[in-house]
Amino acid sequence: MFERFTERAVNVVCESQRLAKEMKCSEVTPEHLLLALTHEAKGVSLKLLRMYGITFDKMYSEVNKYIIKTNKTIENIPFSYLVKEILKHTLDLANKSGNNNILFEHLFLSIITDKNSNIQTILSSFNFDFYNARDILTKLVQRKIKRLEHPEIEEEDLNKNSFESLYEGEALSGVLESAVSKLSTAGYEILGTEQIMASILENTNSDLVKIINNHGLNASNFEEKLSEQKSRQAEYEDKKIIFTPNAFLVMNSALQTAKEFGSSVIMPEHVVLSILQSKKGIAYNIINELNINKEELAEDIFKPIEKQMPETLTIMRLAKEEARRIGRNIVGTEMFLLGIIAEGTSIAYQVLNNLEITMKDARLVVENLVGYGNEYFDKEIIFTARAKKILEKAWLLAKKSNKQKIEAVDLLLAIINEPNSLAMKALDQLGVDAVEIKHGIQGLQNQ
Repeated sequence: MFERFTERAVNVVCESQRLAKEMKCSEVTPEHLLLALTHEAKGVSLKLLRMYGITFDKMYSEVNKYIIKTNKTIENIPFSYLVKEILKHTLDLANKSGNNNILFEHLFLSIITDKNSNIQTILSSFNFDFYNARDILTKLVQRKIKRLEHPEIEEEDLNKNSFESLYEGEALSGVLESAVSKLSTAGYEILGTEQIMASILENTNSDLVKIINNHGLNASNFEEKLSEQKSRQAEYEDKKIIFTPNAFLVMNSALQTAKEFGSSVIMPEHVVLSILQSKKGIAYNIINELNINKEELAEDIFKPIEKQMPETLTIMRLAKEEARRIGRNIVGTEMFLLGIIAEGTSIAYQVLNNLEITMKDARLVVENLVGYGNEYFDKEIIFTARAKKILEKAWLLAKKSNKQKIEAVDLLLAIINEPNSLAMKALDQLGVDAVEIKHGIQGLQNQ
């Protein structure tokens, strides 16, 4: 049975045995389970107990009135018949609620509804509202097997990017300055992807350009093809702005790519990858006309970035894997949280680990929040608007600290500053709050 228990649920059972031994009892009784439950309560369960002024010390004093002591220390204390019945009832509750695993809340619900022990008498001394508690806990354990929509996908677009940040940082500013200078030569006033790409190709000493050259694209043949272009129609849709509409979309995509790759500045690599991904515009059309294998080029550009193994890039990859695991092609803030835990080395992970948040328990909470999807695994992964907002906040935190890369700790700080996100709802159910996380981060950073 215990292999189906989450770690928090197992901790209650183990703590009840420890308490029975400490109190010199001959067996573990339901009263010991209640006391252990109070000791291990976190999140909603803890708040529920606090509503009635229940603390571990107060519960200890009350339970002490109803237990029978032997004044002997027994090493392997057995479970009483009534405890075994409660555990069986817990298993039944989990099965009825559609859960493969037995949650802390299942155990809580089973313990407080037990009428064969002194539990209800003890709780009544605190004016505990059994009906209210039962309703709250029942809602928590009801597993939503299928949800057609991700909870965050219905939100309005929270990600309002400012392109001021595009010009910050030496990596891209030189490219854009060169691209702007090409406008007067070409007789244009609005920057397009072709000027941006031509400026990137000019830096023949960069590793990126060497990779691109190996695929048959260089400044010479690009300019030759560019001179053959009779129209800029491929750059326009229905309006004119500082960038051509297509260049605007490419730069916006480059900004998002930089964030997902864990960079606090936009690099030429991000721009080229975005041009390849856009599949339209003059720069893309020239690459296409030169018969360059665009998938192989993108892969070769990505490899050096991946070798650097920035924390955020790893977390994004793991977040996408977690989404796929439950049949979703949507990454919300809750998947970022799972990605941080799965990465397993960062300060952000250490903080969560110190707060006793495990991958097993976090996954169960996330599954209950978003349910299982039925998206095909070959569909493109997309980010919710709130997930993009978290990335934006992490980006700004990294830039404010003059970091070249977005770190996992920036991502976690961005999450706790977004109280309405699913990630924060998950953390709340796991029994931790923003203050604990902030203190944990400060403590590790000051070491």
